[in-house]
Amino acid sequence: MNIIIYFNLDVKQIPLIILLNFSFFLFSIGLVGIVWNKKNFLILLLCIELMFFSISLIFIFFSIYLHNYLGQILCLLIVTSAAAETAIGLSLLIVAYRLGDKVSYDSLIS
Repeated sequence: MNIIIYFNLDVKQIPLIILLNFSFFLFSIGLVGIVWNKKNFLILLLCIELMFFSISLIFIFFSIYLHNYLGQILCLLIVTSAAAETAIGLSLLIVAYRLGDKVSYDSLIS
């Protein structure tokens, strides 16, 4: 019994370069959000999550196009590590709020 379910997607419907450009666009939004964000810790976490999920989309797209389940397994590993990173980040956010009554980078550094 096959555990991994392949999507019924015809390869000729959407070219791979369009899907990769979409994933690159999401990654770029996350990167720009990290660079331009100077004060808000929550936006930083959301931008990092967006970058993780854009990378996992690349693995899923290649998994579909190459008919290989390894990309789906790697995507599950990325989602698991992103969830752990979010849990640690939110716990740091709660500690920073309790110590300084504000949520910023300055409260985490001092």
